[in-house]
Amino acid sequence: MTILELMERAGTNETTLSIAWIKDAIHLIQSNSKERLKVSKYDVIKSVDSDDNRYLLPADMIALESISIKDTSDSKYKKIKRLTSQPGYMVEDVSP
Repeated sequence: MTILELMERAGTNETTLSIAWIKDAIHLIQSNSKERLKVSKYDVIKSVDSDDNRYLLPADMIALESISIKDTSDSKYKKIKRLTSQPGYMVEDVSP
């Protein structure tokens, strides 16, 4: 789709304004999307130096999005919500 077609659909004759809207829309899309998202699974039974509170994480990791633990009773992953007021609150992950 060309800028002229977008201008016709928006009902405007202002080329500069239309280009500014397009640039704003592209910037908004780029700022809301995540780049290079990588999913990894780690065996937390093997901790660092037999310390149950420390585990090795990748050196290039920037953010930790979520933590899920496999429930052995029903073989489903449970997502742990990180809440400061209610530690230990869990929600079941129903995605396959």
